[in-house]
Amino acid sequence: MKTTSPLLLPLLRSKSQGAVLATIFLDPAHRLSLSEIADAAGVSTAQVMREVDRLEDAGLVSTSKRGHSRIVAVDTENPLFRPLSELIALSFGPLAVLPAALAGVAGIEEAFIYGSWASRYHEQAGHVPGDIDVLVIGSADRDELYDIAGEVSRTLLRDVNIRRMTRAAWDDPANTPFRGTVESRPVVWLKEVA
Repeated sequence: MKTTSPLLLPLLRSKSQGAVLATIFLDPAHRLSLSEIADAAGVSTAQVMREVDRLEDAGLVSTSKRGHSRIVAVDTENPLFRPLSELIALSFGPLAVLPAALAGVAGIEEAFIYGSWASRYHEQAGHVPGDIDVLVIGSADRDELYDIAGEVSRTLLRDVNIRRMTRAAWDDPANTPFRGTVESRPVVWLKEVA
């Protein structure tokens, strides 16, 4: 089955490629095995292996063996590293960075990206997203979420707006216009209710 180039970064072959590149390039100090990259990116190990082979042939990464695992290291001295990592941060970075940034925050029941970035991720045509809109449902501390938004904004090279609503506010009938707008458009889940 032929896949189309993703709207978030049409230079890439697929969303899977974008997810793999984001996992590898947005934390270059963290060396991961092929299976760790596959788990983080939500793709098969075979897809990761093919992508890593291409990157290694281009001199963008190197690999080494640790037991039976193949470990990937980014070559941050390669002249393409910085511009490539910036493109990846701007396009596929949110799914590689936000789940980990929100993972340790107490009180998050649900979290998802909505707005223009989610629409482009789901291949709805439109302009390049100017920011990333995140909705957190639960009792998470607003100040902590504000600090995370600032940190993640620096990593993703664009503003990240995290809006927190309690479960009661989200379910309140007075919230119907906002909720209806959000739910009528694509979202990208970061954390779902178990």
